[in-house]
Amino acid sequence: MNVAKSAYRVFSANSSAACTELAKKITERLGVELGKSVVFQESNRETRVDVKESVRGQTIFIIQTIPRDVNTAIMELLVMAYALKTSCAKNIIGVIPYFPYSKQCKMRKRGSIVCKLLASMLAKAGLTHIITMDLHQKEIQGFFSFPVDNLRASPFLIQYIQEEIPDYRNAIIVAKSPAAAKRAQSYAERLRLGLAVIHGEAQCSESDMADGRHSPPCVRNTTGHTGLELPLMMAKEKPPITVVGDVGGRIAIIVDDIIDDVGDFVAAAEILKERGAYKIYIMATHGLLSADAPRLIEESAIDEVRTDPPHPRENWLFMYLNETVTQAKGEVVKGLFFLFSFFYGLSFVHCKQSVKRDASS
Repeated sequence: MNVAKSAYRVFSANSSAACTELAKKITERLGVELGKSVVFQESNRETRVDVKESVRGQTIFIIQTIPRDVNTAIMELLVMAYALKTSCAKNIIGVIPYFPYSKQCKMRKRGSIVCKLLASMLAKAGLTHIITMDLHQKEIQGFFSFPVDNLRASPFLIQYIQEEIPDYRNAIIVAKSPAAAKRAQSYAERLRLGLAVIHGEAQCSESDMADGRHSPPCVRNTTGHTGLELPLMMAKEKPPITVVGDVGGRIAIIVDDIIDDVGDFVAAAEILKERGAYKIYIMATHGLLSADAPRLIEESAIDEVRTDPPHPRENWLFMYLNETVTQAKGEVVKGLFFLFSFFYGLSFVHCKQSVKRDASS
């Protein structure tokens, strides 16, 4: 795509290998040079940004992946956005494949909606637009005071299922909890496959019914106004784990947006094996794989995980553009890096074209 080189610039918001590599790949595809900047931490752990070239009147794209140190990455993005804003950039567009704190998008007990706080901070820092992929909840877009392009990974994952899974016609799409049923239904309809839902003690704890905002048991009224007493809340009891749908003799494909703590996925794989599924895949957009998730996956009934790793990990070799990611101990976990989606997303946003043809939701 031929675009005037002076019309916009692309910067990397940190010096991590994943962020720098993603920024280089995108700029190579766009035919522009990566913007010159330095992002570092001083001895007192304060973040400092030094933009090495003029950005006055230009549209700026900031590439920011989210490594393990989430809060440092957020601070780097905020400081860089503010530095570009005070340097008179015309538009500042954040390219954030995995949006941090997206799982904290609902009020639970006496907590806070941190995702809304982060959206306000990004706007205050100077961002005017965000390109991200598969937000944990689509409604998160409403937290922002500026446009958000929420690209979808499903076209890439569906293509992988069709091209790389032998006999995928004998597969069934599985939701690991009732909360994930809508996403699983979308995959099942596009692939013309059946749908199964896992229900029970392994279900996601993020449902609206489990937000924890319940009043304490009422105290018996001593004023004599018995009609004002509130009924006591019934304690919830999760049923034994079960599968709604026939998975016997099928390939089970569990789909979700995030793989972080893998306990639910491991439990789901076990019940699917018990019910007769002979191979189990997990498809997800964001592979956070916290703690000892890779080891748990290797020791489980899961045959393969397909995901998009957001940052490099020790002993992992990342190969981009739909190549596999091989872990040192095996090839159970593989990766998809949705580079083309962000390349076209940047191009269409800059040229003021619709991104629906790509993967926007």
